[in-house]
Amino acid sequence: MHHKEIEINGRSIAYYERGGKGQPVLFIHGNSMSSRCFERQFKSPLGRNYRLVALDLPGHGRSAPAQDPKSFYTLPAYADIIYDFAKSLELENAVLVGWSLGGHVLLEAMGRLKKSVGLMLFGAPPVGKPMAANVFLPNPLMSLAFKNDLSNEEVIALTTAFFKPYTRVPDFFFEDMRRTDGRAREALGISIGAGNYSDEVKVVAHLNKPLAIVQGEHDSIASLPYIKGLSIPTLWRGEIQMILDAGHTPQWEQPEKFNNLLMEFIEACIR
Repeated sequence: MHHKEIEINGRSIAYYERGGKGQPVLFIHGNSMSSRCFERQFKSPLGRNYRLVALDLPGHGRSAPAQDPKSFYTLPAYADIIYDFAKSLELENAVLVGWSLGGHVLLEAMGRLKKSVGLMLFGAPPVGKPMAANVFLPNPLMSLAFKNDLSNEEVIALTTAFFKPYTRVPDFFFEDMRRTDGRAREALGISIGAGNYSDEVKVVAHLNKPLAIVQGEHDSIASLPYIKGLSIPTLWRGEIQMILDAGHTPQWEQPEKFNNLLMEFIEACIR
């Protein structure tokens, strides 16, 4: 995957693109990761049939770090970037795909991305205000997701937690964690703690487009019982789409199953 760059609101944003003639699909990655996590989607038949685009959020991957962390490493600021990026690349009618943090960013942006035709979330349980205690599964490693400086042992532990047990984690996932501006994790945690985000429970309850929610069978972060208890009138197929033998990263661990689901969702959105 060879990256391109575009300037959005005075900041250099890296992105990847494949295809160009089919339905656009915009991917947003998770906390301390990058667009490389979608490599198995870009190299699949999806990349031949649709216009796939994935960006690196500020401070992640190859995108420039923010000069003012407290202002730009927040869900509202990330959502602004996504909206302006989509507008600049004519992706306003895209199917949106968000993994973990990326899913929360897209929920934050829903009020502006009105022309998008569908939304797929995985590893991103919609959170309300105040945040319910059972949104995420008990996992002591999750505090590291909001820590500035991570030791090498902490990088390995947190990154490994994204996968089902005994999975061989590709080196670039660790590299992405190390490369991420640690202030992005810290500022995001402070911002969320201060309630600086939209009520995502209300967002999904009033969504006017198809919403697919995908969950890895062995996800150790997102709580499936919590998600099942939400009111989601436009839930695709009326149920959570489970991917067996996968953790928090089903797009990597079970790419064929994930890609088939995504293709079916895309086609359902554009019929």
